Amino acid sequence: MGILDRFRLDDRVAVVTGASSGLGVRFATALAEAGADVVLAGRRADRLEETAVDVRATGRRALVVPTDVADPEACTALVAAATAEFGRLDVLVNNAGVGTAVPATRETPEQFRAVLDVNLMGAYWMAQACGRVMQPGAAIVNISSVIGLHPQPLPQAAYASSKAGLIGLTRDLAAQWSGRKGIRVNAVAPGFFESEMGESYAEGYVEQQLERIVLGRQGRLDELAATVVWLAGEGAGYVTGQTVVVDGGYTIG
Repeated sequence: MGILDRFRLDDRVAVVTGASSGLGVRFATALAEAGADVVLAGRRADRLEETAVDVRATGRRALVVPTDVADPEACTALVAAATAEFGRLDVLVNNAGVGTAVPATRETPEQFRAVLDVNLMGAYWMAQACGRVMQPGAAIVNISSVIGLHPQPLPQAAYASSKAGLIGLTRDLAAQWSGRKGIRVNAVAPGFFESEMGESYAEGYVEQQLERIVLGRQGRLDELAATVVWLAGEGAGYVTGQTVVVDGGYTIG
């Protein structure tokens, strides 16, 4: 196998959660460009169908499965649909996520739980369901955040907790599964990228944060997607339990 072949995902099957918008769309199309068929999960079925069009334009197959990852039974049903359609499951990208910016003294239990239900517990239910059917050589990529590693000016206790917890979950699942089941588990911690979540920040917030980014700009979606594709394939065959920070140098200051 040549070195560039290790970055291909030909004939593999990948699941991407949160595939209806933003980062999830680019992850799905990038995996397809690398050769994978893609199962698209999310709560907005109409938007998933739009992503499916983009995936199919690369020449790969797409399967749309509307899913609420906070529901363990829905995650199990997604995996059943994926294996019924494709016969295998090789890659999971746990991308589904929500966020809030509520001061800790005013955040309600319902608000806090809603974030953890999707960002942390949803990732676990998906990994659990996929881990039951994945074969040696499979890979899970959890999308965490630099907010799980580094404090921010905004009050984001729920989001920060969920993303820090996802890093811990990544390590534990890697320890459980990499040697015994041959499933590598890694995380990516993005910094500031152009996405729908970024649009929710107050005016001027992102520009203020740019002063702390060594590269002096927001990341491009292709740069983050390339990292996900690398971790999903044999190019990262000796990498597991790691959190790859993709932030333009934001966290080194």
